[in-house]
Amino acid sequence: MLTLERAKELLSATTTEEHLFLHAKNVSAAMGGMAEFFGEDKAHWEAIGYLHDYDYEKYPEEHLQHTEEPLKEAGLSDFEIRTILSHGFGHCNDVEPLNNAEKSLYTVDELTGIIQAAARMRPMGITDMEIGSFMKKFKDKKFAAKCDREVIKKGCEMLGLEVKQVAEICIEAMKKQADELGLGVKA
Repeated sequence: MLTLERAKELLSATTTEEHLFLHAKNVSAAMGGMAEFFGEDKAHWEAIGYLHDYDYEKYPEEHLQHTEEPLKEAGLSDFEIRTILSHGFGHCNDVEPLNNAEKSLYTVDELTGIIQAAARMRPMGITDMEIGSFMKKFKDKKFAAKCDREVIKKGCEMLGLEVKQVAEICIEAMKKQADELGLGVKA
């Protein structure tokens, strides 16, 4: 089973850009929250979330097309690989998210970008962020405009949850790692 330590080792072999590592940490934290919500293995889902952009830095135009074989060779399970591939559904590939892990990764990949951007604007970072203030930012299409809200909405629909509910799960999970995510109280 993939561990966070192994995920970090694998990602560091293909990635050098700090913002991609930060994104990996954000998605990992959010996936941990989703795992807890669904009663799944938090550490496992965090590891999968951390590794989800394995080939992105080297192949941004061919994202997820250089993931399956190397991760298979690295010993990842079919479940882990398919979960990672499924976050590209509709824009990088046709691997449809079918289970809660896949649907969660598909959703939180984009959602964490908006959460991070909103938290960075606050003096207390994410530590005192409430869902109401986040939802105002979410509804403002000009805010964090590169984050695809339609993907988030579609993912939440697949999960059978409201955007507000998924965002709250992710925010609470990310609060627990605020300092590591660079979203703690500003000095």
